[in-house]
Amino acid sequence: MTVTLPEPTRLDDRTVVITGGSSGIGAAAAAALGRLGATVAVVGRDPERTRRVADQVGGVAHLADFTDLDAVRALAAELLERHPQIHVLANNAGGLFAERRLTGDGFETTFQVNHLAPFLLTSLLLPRLTETAQDVPPGSVRIVQTSSAGNLFGSVDLDDLDSARGAWLGGMRAYGPSKLENILFTRELARRLKGTSVEAFAFHPGFVASGFGGSGPVATLGKRLAVSTERGAEPLVRLAAARTVPAPSGNYFDRLRAPGRVNRQAGDRAAARLLWQRSAELVGLPAHA
Repeated sequence: MTVTLPEPTRLDDRTVVITGGSSGIGAAAAAALGRLGATVAVVGRDPERTRRVADQVGGVAHLADFTDLDAVRALAAELLERHPQIHVLANNAGGLFAERRLTGDGFETTFQVNHLAPFLLTSLLLPRLTETAQDVPPGSVRIVQTSSAGNLFGSVDLDDLDSARGAWLGGMRAYGPSKLENILFTRELARRLKGTSVEAFAFHPGFVASGFGGSGPVATLGKRLAVSTERGAEPLVRLAAARTVPAPSGNYFDRLRAPGRVNRQAGDRAAARLLWQRSAELVGLPAHA
C-alpha cells in the first residue's frame, strides 16, 4: 500500500540538525523548519554561507568538511555540547564527483562524503537521540537520510566500497552505489533502533535545481528536469516535522510517497548488516550485532 507524507506541524522546542545545510535543499529545509519553530543546527563546509543560513533561520552554525573524518568527530562533539536534545538528524550532505579521488583518510570521496561520514556522525549522536526519545511521543525522534533515485543504478560491492574497479562514468560509478548505501544503512539502522522509539527514513528529493553535480552531463540533464530547491526540500521537511510518519521505520520515500522504487539489493538484509559492520570497522567503531 502506498502512503503519502502528511503536512508538517509546529516544531517549537525541537532541535533539528541538518548537514549540507548551507545551500540547496538543505538551506531550503532549514528555512522551512525555522519557520515552523525549530531550533536548526545548520551544518556546512563553507563558513560564510553556513553562518548566513543559520542567521537567516535563527539557528546555530556548525562547520565540518565531510572529507575529513576527524572533522566529523569534532562536529559530533560540538553538537552534543551545544544541544541537550536532538529530535531530528537530517543526513543531507552529499556530492557527485566528476573525478575519482581519495580523501586524506584514504577513502574514495563519494563513499566517504555520501555514506561513511554520515554513518559516523549518526553513530556518535545516537545516544543523544535515544535519550531525547524518552521525553517525547514515540516516533517523533527521527533520522532522515537524503538518498536518490540514483540508488537504482549499480550495486554495492562490499569488496570494492571505494569503487576502484570499472569505468568512472562521470562519477556515477560511485554515486549510484552510495545512494543505495544510504538505503541499506537506513534499513539496518531501523532494525537496530527497534524498541527505542527512534525512527529512520530515507527519501529521494527529485531532480533539484541546485549546484549539485557541477557542470557535467548528469548536472545538465538534471537541470532540465529539475524542481525547485524548495520543492526538493519538501520531503525532508515533512519527514522532520510530520506529527507521525505513516510508514514503518526503514522506509524509502520517492518524494512524498512510500514505498519508493529501490534497487533489488536494498532488500538484502545480510548486505545491510555487512555494510554496517564494514563501515564501523573503517571508522573505528564497534560493530555490535
